[in-house]
Amino acid sequence: MARANRIREIWAEGRAVINSWCGIPSSFSAEVMAHAGWDSLVVDMQHGMIDYQVMVTMLQGISTTNTVPLVRVPWNDPAHIQKALDAGAYGIVCPMINNRAEAEKFVGSMRYAPLGYRSSGPIRAALYGGADYHAKANDIVVALGMIETKEALDNLDDILSVKGLDAVYIGPSDLSISLGYNPGGDKPDEWMMNALKKVLDACKRHKVQPGLHCGAAAYAKKGIEMGFTFVTVGGDTRFVTMGAAAAVAEMRDAPKPGASSSPY
Repeated sequence: MARANRIREIWAEGRAVINSWCGIPSSFSAEVMAHAGWDSLVVDMQHGMIDYQVMVTMLQGISTTNTVPLVRVPWNDPAHIQKALDAGAYGIVCPMINNRAEAEKFVGSMRYAPLGYRSSGPIRAALYGGADYHAKANDIVVALGMIETKEALDNLDDILSVKGLDAVYIGPSDLSISLGYNPGGDKPDEWMMNALKKVLDACKRHKVQPGLHCGAAAYAKKGIEMGFTFVTVGGDTRFVTMGAAAAVAEMRDAPKPGASSSPY
């Protein structure tokens, strides 16, 4: 039997997928992240410092757990998408899906014929997914198209009506820029809430899963309360940055030598 995609199982159970992000080019850091217990992890080949070979080793590290391995490809390019799938990614996050044609191109590259035009060659995917991976792959892999521009918001119904698009994933920083605001995420502003609600309403109409990139757990929880069923909480780079900064700040505020009450 092919390995099931836990993301699909979670959605079938009516729950939200708790995801995080890997941008550090290290199989060990990916393995550490996976052992933290995330439902899924995205290996970021768009803005992370990761090339193809390192991506493969990161997928191998994630595979030591039940965490579902996903990849954000650099662009809507079938070559990137299909090589990531062949390496064992169980889902693809694709940037800048702005219209129906781009959504069709993305979804088509994800599926074998007759549903798409994915080329057959699941070299590592068959090892990870099982001997009958090829027969089941169309129903296993998950296609998440990123909504991150005003154009995409204007074309939501056209995009979401593309058969085989399992989910959309809001990139709040690029969306902010496209709407005329400063980059960044976790924004409580009314204009952002309106954009999020517009996506949620459209996803409900078309029975597509809505996803949201978040920095903090509190914002991700709010997203789930709003109706998002795939939320990212931070990522390896953010966790290292915040943890290191907190430790340094604590040490800078520590009592000066000689002022401590410690007997040692």
